[in-house]
Amino acid sequence: MNALAATSRNFRQAARLLGLDSKLEKSLLIPFREIKVECTIPKDDGTLASFVGFRVQHDNARGPMKGGIRYHPEVDPDEVNALAQLMTWKTAVADLPYGGAKGGIGCSPSELSMSELERLTRVFTQKIHDLIGTHTDIPAPDMGTNAQTMAWIFDEYSKFHGHSPAVVTGKPIDLGGSLGRDAATGRGVTYATEALLAEYGKSISGSTVVIQGFGNVGSWAAQLIHARGGKVIAIGDVTGSIRNKAGIDIPALMKHRNEGGHLKDFHGAEVMDSSELLVHECDVLIPCALGGVLNRENAPDVKAKFIIEAANHPTDPEADEILTKKGVIVLPDIYANAGGVIVSYFEWVQNIQGFMWDEQKVNMELHKYMNSAFQHIKAMCRSHDCNLRMGAFTLGVNRVARATLLRGWEA
Repeated sequence: MNALAATSRNFRQAARLLGLDSKLEKSLLIPFREIKVECTIPKDDGTLASFVGFRVQHDNARGPMKGGIRYHPEVDPDEVNALAQLMTWKTAVADLPYGGAKGGIGCSPSELSMSELERLTRVFTQKIHDLIGTHTDIPAPDMGTNAQTMAWIFDEYSKFHGHSPAVVTGKPIDLGGSLGRDAATGRGVTYATEALLAEYGKSISGSTVVIQGFGNVGSWAAQLIHARGGKVIAIGDVTGSIRNKAGIDIPALMKHRNEGGHLKDFHGAEVMDSSELLVHECDVLIPCALGGVLNRENAPDVKAKFIIEAANHPTDPEADEILTKKGVIVLPDIYANAGGVIVSYFEWVQNIQGFMWDEQKVNMELHKYMNSAFQHIKAMCRSHDCNLRMGAFTLGVNRVARATLLRGWEA
């Protein structure tokens, strides 16, 4: 099942639990706007290259739309639609005054030079500049994009609309980016893990953890979990997978990685078969990579007691059912990886106010938002006798539905 079908399925289940009117349910699923643009640029060798860009704006009942822009060869309308819808529910779960959006360009960033990426980003911004804005739609980095990409969008947008730092989040600190933004998703994952384990009388300290994906989110989660006494016993990424049952020395691994080393070459752990990573014995499994990695083939063999969905849509619905029957507790993506968008909201607030926060305040506020959201999810679980995924979806969908009704959706 693809991401759009799975997200829509979860939404419909939540709508039934909430008893939503069928017309309202249909209205909430339909995107506000879908944009497809051709982006043609001159390459460094003088040839022309054309790329297709997308921006889906899903819902603005609770505020301006918010969502990342990803540069990846597999970007397509279905995926962007699913992620835009997911952002609507995610921002509502975190109780941010936003709706959902998502965008992307079908390209391979690794095959483009820095100057080609800049030209592509600027052309894409020229095509959508009148559809995004500080109080309309605020992009952020996603897979294949970063702070530099956001700096180019901010600069190009400002040529049309004047100085507008709040038009994007995830910017470099020197251009109004927020302290703590780089670590935000991984830190949010850590706070979410703490909140979930506390419900079961456990803590990160002494727990065994397996992390799939060692990019921005996975590496920060590993560092923060290690600092709290958690034992990260296995890690994997596209370069390979490693394990050490006594616990991997994460600071040493970070030093190795930052010096250009691959996981499989790290001397403090043994190489393992990557197919065994997700079914490795552990207390907590944290998938931080692409979607659909937990499926009906491997779900029966999962040995983790808790799964924290740091990636978007890492668990297929079929796997979800299998894991539920096994008694595995799954903390859903629309809550677990919300740290990034929460701190993006803080950055937006700081830009609008023209008053920047120190990192301690950012982290303290993030902790407050993550804990509050978890308590509200648990309340919905009790009200509707459902699991954490449906608790999160009912919380998010209910908040958007209420805002939609209050604004007079049938007028």
